[in-house]
Amino acid sequence: MKLNLFSLILSLLVATSAHAERVIVIMKDSQTFQAAHMAYKVKGSGALKTGKAVSTPVDAEIEQSLENLNTLIVNARNDNEISKLQNDPAVAYVEKEVFHPAPLPVRGWLGTPVKNTPTVPGAKTPWGIMAVKAPQAWAKSNQGQGARVLVLDTGIDQNHPSLKANFEQGKDFTGESDGSDFSDKVGHGSHCSGTIAGVLDNNGFTGVAPQAKILMGRVCSENGCSNAAIAAGINWGITQKVDVISMSLGGAWSTPGERDAIAKAAKAGLTVVAASGNDGTGKVSYPAALPTVIAVGAVNSDLKKTDFSQWGPELAIVAPGAAVVSTVPQGTGREASVQLTVAGKKAAVNSTTFQGAREVLTAETNSLVDCGLGKDTDFAGKDVKGKYALIGRGEINFSVKIQNAIKAGAVGAVIYNNAPGLIQGALTSDGSTLPVAVFMIEQEVGKKIQTTLAAGTEVKATLQTVATDYAAFDGTSMATPHVAGVVALVKAANKNLNGAQVKQILQSTATALGPNTQNEYGAGIVNAEAAVAAALQAK
Repeated sequence: MKLNLFSLILSLLVATSAHAERVIVIMKDSQTFQAAHMAYKVKGSGALKTGKAVSTPVDAEIEQSLENLNTLIVNARNDNEISKLQNDPAVAYVEKEVFHPAPLPVRGWLGTPVKNTPTVPGAKTPWGIMAVKAPQAWAKSNQGQGARVLVLDTGIDQNHPSLKANFEQGKDFTGESDGSDFSDKVGHGSHCSGTIAGVLDNNGFTGVAPQAKILMGRVCSENGCSNAAIAAGINWGITQKVDVISMSLGGAWSTPGERDAIAKAAKAGLTVVAASGNDGTGKVSYPAALPTVIAVGAVNSDLKKTDFSQWGPELAIVAPGAAVVSTVPQGTGREASVQLTVAGKKAAVNSTTFQGAREVLTAETNSLVDCGLGKDTDFAGKDVKGKYALIGRGEINFSVKIQNAIKAGAVGAVIYNNAPGLIQGALTSDGSTLPVAVFMIEQEVGKKIQTTLAAGTEVKATLQTVATDYAAFDGTSMATPHVAGVVALVKAANKNLNGAQVKQILQSTATALGPNTQNEYGAGIVNAEAAVAAALQAK
């Protein structure tokens, strides 16, 4: 190809505009990319010349040069300049920046950061770590030592006590900073990072691969996760020669630029793991649905598919994705504390808090009043002013129950479940906060309180919301890092495996689950112990 065929790319000039549009320019081959890359390095104030050909100026600025993808990220002033790029014979295609929805957990929430508060990570190892048999694989994989995992997400709290020792480096690809601000303003990226490689501590908290290293590529902002940022993040992962890229993000589609980037990552030998999606449908989202990616669905602690986990023929494997406790930006996690007092005897009970309820950062104690299911008629004749309403779950929405309690003068509510276990509910959908404290306790405890109150014995409840550095989230986003962590263990055991080989090992060693008539579980739940053993045998 003659050099004048890519004259437009060679003439990209520095241009500053508040209205510039970010576009991805994929070159046809490495030769044309290198020419454009050289032009970027020596760009000046006038049109560049190549040999005897004088370039035609394009009013745009090269923001990033992605050497592993033969791709440029360009800020173009208008559609006319984008058309010039599209018509250049050296360009394979041009795509505008588009955004996938920002990744959020299905259930789980964070509060405003509170400093200088006790950290409460919990007294035991998160259930998912045990479910994937990570501890059984640690001896043969050195807990993932030597493996490096790139997390493409919302950022990370690099100073978190459970992340700091294993954090290696980070970059921001959103375009919102000069690349140096990869802090996590959402909590999603920090949560995923802790599941992958959280440091094993004395309280029992750990990630799947507690000796692996974490790299964070911030590709998601409040606007979502853009194709330009994702491509740049993957390019960085190839440059860094990471072992695995973990992507707890995606949507119903993917762009050519994203697909090309992931294909090049696979060609470079990297393993890419992505979430199947949280819409509960029989269609795997992208990029998880791409053939070289390990698509991950979610199961609960009973090893049953969660109601939100997407499935389909592309689903490779499943992992824990419900009530997953992991790291969040310091002081943003919330731990519920409920203590009951009956006849002078005190007892702490298991509990959760509700999103949209008033936070009780200093413990408050009040008497409980049985208010049935929280219907407006259940409050008739009940003196709940300045007290807590004891309410059963069921029949009407949580928000309606609490509004009825507020109207009756209650200062808080304790809701007991109508099924075993606990859930995290939401009282508002717009981010607002109601003026009362609301906690949930287990069904059996609630029934006992109800019986005690009916006998005429007073029951008091002491409620508190403790600010912590950890939180429980639900989502295929939470399942994905379990698999990424297992990949880290596998690669620590055998560095010579490429992405396709890792995928085959994970699927062939997974523990089958069912019924699986529509591939709801893929090959089954990932099994770290068996996968590491297979990786060692493949040496």
